[in-house]
Amino acid sequence: MTEIKIKCPQCQWEPDGKPYWECHCGHVWNTFQTAGRCPICTFQHNYTQCIDYAGGCTGFSLNLDWYDGLDEAVERLVETTKPHAER
Repeated sequence: MTEIKIKCPQCQWEPDGKPYWECHCGHVWNTFQTAGRCPICTFQHNYTQCIDYAGGCTGFSLNLDWYDGLDEAVERLVETTKPHAER
């Protein structure tokens, strides 16, 4: 099974699970627990900023791009769901 790691696609910083990200509504949480959706106002954040004071850079990247190994996991899942004749 493919391992999925969360890390900045620009600098490779791996978040430690702490609540660094703040929504426009003022709520602070770990964006990766909800795939970028604020648990208070439900706004969907499509981009995530890397946290420089926690060891990262300051770059913004698509939230999905932070999930290293996700593409491989999806490819494997698609392959396992194909009928035997297509494999």
